Amino acid sequence: MIRVGVIGVGHLGQHHARLLASIDGVELVGVCDTNRSRAQDVAGKFGGAVFAEAGELLSRVDAVTVAVPTVAHVDVALPFLEAGIATLVEKPIAPCVQDADRLVSAAERTGALLATGHTERFNPAVAQALPLISKPRFIEIHRLGTFPERSLDIDVIFDLMIHDLDLLLSVVQSDVVSIEAVGVNVLTPKADIANARLRFASGCIANVTASRISRERVRKARFFQSDAYVSIDYAAQELEMFRLVKNGPRPIIQGGKIDVANEEPLRCELEDFVDAVRTRRAPGVSGRAGRDALALATRVAEKMET
Repeated sequence: MIRVGVIGVGHLGQHHARLLASIDGVELVGVCDTNRSRAQDVAGKFGGAVFAEAGELLSRVDAVTVAVPTVAHVDVALPFLEAGIATLVEKPIAPCVQDADRLVSAAERTGALLATGHTERFNPAVAQALPLISKPRFIEIHRLGTFPERSLDIDVIFDLMIHDLDLLLSVVQSDVVSIEAVGVNVLTPKADIANARLRFASGCIANVTASRISRERVRKARFFQSDAYVSIDYAAQELEMFRLVKNGPRPIIQGGKIDVANEEPLRCELEDFVDAVRTRRAPGVSGRAGRDALALATRVAEKMET
């Protein structure tokens, strides 16, 4: 049995507890939250004890997931990493790159597994699309959502766009050589809508838009490469691919929708984390990958301000 604790059981952390409690081979030891009544409610539903302080879990668990506000990620996660305990930290991995480096360094020093909660990488449509994407030349991504009641302490780049920046880094696998970005504060002191145009050393260009003030929800990515077009609908977990096939003197276009077995991405992410702990392999999204996504998001935010 892998003994796991959940630190922070708010909007997202409560689902960590729900899913971990249902995964075979996992014992949900307990939950911790600054709101004790909320922690008691979650523990009552899914099992485990309630802990007043995260440190109380140190001697009781093999792994923890951290879903507290971003500003507290380092203070909460660092003691577990320093104790060699596997830790999954929700995105963004830290408030700044320097803090992310502290987490990565601690994990490397003690050998602790460090994973980052970039859930979109575990979306079944994304997982099935990745092997189909090769040397894309142009990428267009839209992530539009309605106004939230959470994550208003960070701007839309670190709240939403960072998912897509992480995906871009994993797909293109090339350095970003230039960035153009614009953001607008509409309902909060932070940017609520942003657009970034990224040029990679490979020649690929990505146009990424993120908004948390849309009237409708849109989460789509389109990849254009020399021989194919791949389209992902994150929300619907739908995938399409079209290829140019040579057929005599005139090429023809073949393709269409590809079957995707729908699953809850967060469940896939947590199952991957637990399996990585059990088998001592690298997680699907490492702490270093989370750090690199944060570094790119920071560059976009800085360009947006100039």
